[in-house]
Amino acid sequence: MGLGTVAICAPGDEQARHVTMADEVQLVEGYLDIASILAAARKSGATLIHPGYGFLSERPAFAEAVEKTGLIFVGPRAETMAQMGGKIAAKEIAIREGVPTLPWAKVPKGGDIRAAAKAVGFPLLLKASAGGGGKGMRRVDRAEDLLEAAESASAEAVSAFGDGTLFIERLVDQPRHIEVQVFGDGRGHAVHLHDRECSLQRRHQKVWEEALAPHLSKDTRNGLHEAAMRLARGVRYRSAGTLEFLVDASGGYYFLEMNTRLQVEHPVTELVTGVDLVIAQLTQAQDPDETYLQDPPSTRGHAIEVRLYAEDPAQGFVPTPGKVEMLRWPSGPGIRVDSGIEEGQEVGIQFDSMLAKLIVLGQNRQHALARMRYALDETVILGMGTNQAYLRAIADHPAVQEGRVHTGFLGTEFAHFAPELSSTELELIAAASAQLKSAKSSASASVGAAVGPSPWEHKWR
Repeated sequence: MGLGTVAICAPGDEQARHVTMADEVQLVEGYLDIASILAAARKSGATLIHPGYGFLSERPAFAEAVEKTGLIFVGPRAETMAQMGGKIAAKEIAIREGVPTLPWAKVPKGGDIRAAAKAVGFPLLLKASAGGGGKGMRRVDRAEDLLEAAESASAEAVSAFGDGTLFIERLVDQPRHIEVQVFGDGRGHAVHLHDRECSLQRRHQKVWEEALAPHLSKDTRNGLHEAAMRLARGVRYRSAGTLEFLVDASGGYYFLEMNTRLQVEHPVTELVTGVDLVIAQLTQAQDPDETYLQDPPSTRGHAIEVRLYAEDPAQGFVPTPGKVEMLRWPSGPGIRVDSGIEEGQEVGIQFDSMLAKLIVLGQNRQHALARMRYALDETVILGMGTNQAYLRAIADHPAVQEGRVHTGFLGTEFAHFAPELSSTELELIAAASAQLKSAKSSASASVGAAVGPSPWEHKWR
């Protein structure tokens, strides 16, 4: 787009890939420190602030602070975020707009939570009103477990989002998690960019996403799109957002919440529609009077995304910090890699453990699955542990290949995952290790080599 970019960088993240790619870098106290971020924006002369898709991206206080400073927040208005970002308020709006919701109730402050739970019925979910990513969420099957679960969920929500408000929602047995991407002009016009399947989750954190969602009836798909449009238009939504729904075995759908930001999984929608959502956001931010998307775009093929993490699935998904000694990404038609790491980078545990997203586009779902298996096979990350084998095993599972999954699938089918390495794989690992050791020895033996500045050094101010 020809726009200059300023990366913010928190202590300990100086080697991150976004730092090497930006035109300028500004140090901040932390990625959730609003005052520090605004100070960096003023110092750099930036005019737009894109909040990414972390926790700060859904905090109305941040959007409001940006606009009060005279800068442009790339996303919805603060009041819309407060309306739809809070799950309780969003459910009340859904009811007003005639969109189906599951039985639910507020958790009264200082009141009797047991009465509210009894009205909803067991099993149920305790959920934080703020934030996302599965934080502040607890399943409760028995009344005697309710109070302890509520205390635990509220404490986690306070720690993650600064808000311990909870609500209760009926639990659906083996539902699918389907979401609809929307884009609004802030004046009452909005379009949908179709749907995504996000049912493959671990502890309510998405691992694998697809567009379009497979095995939806025409009536269910159209109903989901129309419900999303009613909500987006009803609140005069601006920019990119996502409406999330649960779909039961009969095809019934129920509004869950709205993510008032760009989603981690937006690339699958971009690949099947040909619409770059970030360009759409930035174009609108520069000219709010322009309606960037007039009608729902047509779709092509099928796209799948997986999230590559620095974690060990065989050891309870503990973080696996380390140095990226060797990095080789897959390439070829229909393969996209959104990477956050560079070869030689030290990856710690102070930030989210997602390293990259592997995204593929195929002519149809079977073609996309084959392409994803290829992409995972061709990915090489040495020097630290990842969930690569876990993702490859998911791709091979018959139920995944058939598209017959639900939100509890990974928790049951992959509860005790332990990869089995073949003799060939063990030999390859040994050979790669020897090659790395040889390369290090050669580098250490070199004398008089010219050493230039770090690739990001010239950007610091």
